Amino acid sequence: MDSNSVLLVPVPALFSFQECIWFLNRNYDDCLHVIEGDVIFKAIEIEGNAILFGVKESGNFLEVEIIMGEAGRKERDYLTAYVREWFDMERNVQPFYDLLIKDQRLAYMADEYEGLRLIGISNLFEAICWCIIGQQINLSFAYKVKRRLVERYGSQIACHGNSYYIFPTADVLASASVEDLKAMQFSEKKAEYIIGIARAFLEGSLDKDKIASLPDLVSRKKALTDFKGIGVWTANYALMKSLKEPECIPHGDIGLLNALSHHNIISDRKEQQKIDALFSTFAGWQSYLVFYLWRSLAVKELI
Repeated sequence: MDSNSVLLVPVPALFSFQECIWFLNRNYDDCLHVIEGDVIFKAIEIEGNAILFGVKESGNFLEVEIIMGEAGRKERDYLTAYVREWFDMERNVQPFYDLLIKDQRLAYMADEYEGLRLIGISNLFEAICWCIIGQQINLSFAYKVKRRLVERYGSQIACHGNSYYIFPTADVLASASVEDLKAMQFSEKKAEYIIGIARAFLEGSLDKDKIASLPDLVSRKKALTDFKGIGVWTANYALMKSLKEPECIPHGDIGLLNALSHHNIISDRKEQQKIDALFSTFAGWQSYLVFYLWRSLAVKELI
């Protein structure tokens, strides 16, 4: 093993790699990573160069191995930052746990989900497309549609008989046809939205760095919702997952409403005052609360 191909990323307090990869592997067919045992494999592009890497736990570190692709200083530095962002490793989550413990309805989460981090989608274009794909359909079907899109338009790395896919770039999807996407079971509107968003990224009118540079959350949401296909729910989700905005609440999300109901926080989906009251007690941690409520909907099978 080439020592240049292996990176050691120190893990912070209140971090559980096992909780994170379990969440990523909870019986959905996600084509953008592969989990085998305790190792997660993923392919990404770094300045046009395709890289396949694996991540596993190694003591107090995450061991990141570059399996295929360049392993120079630039790639190693990028990959270290990518993994830290992916698993939100820069954040001290103790204040969030302190808030959880104060709420008897949610306090169990601090123990049962200890170390789970808000798992990101670094590529803002990918995050927005994923939201559009998932609008008004169930999650299992959304993953099937995403796979069709990625396998048709994305790039891939072949290794040991497996294919590791990279989400399509904006320039590729900007040239896709509505009819081709409809053949993958996109609605006509969704197909138009995906192509339109791709063109906006290609032209530079949508750009992650530009969005991040805006002065506040309100202006960042406005910059996204100005584009067709990006509503308030999509803007909140994309900002939460890609820019790690801490105060995003995707109001109206069915999974979130179900989780609030399961915890006896609301008895009716229209009880907005009760929802607002809960999230007001988690100021600065709304996104994490949403993520943990989503986590509560998935049940681990006992072996």
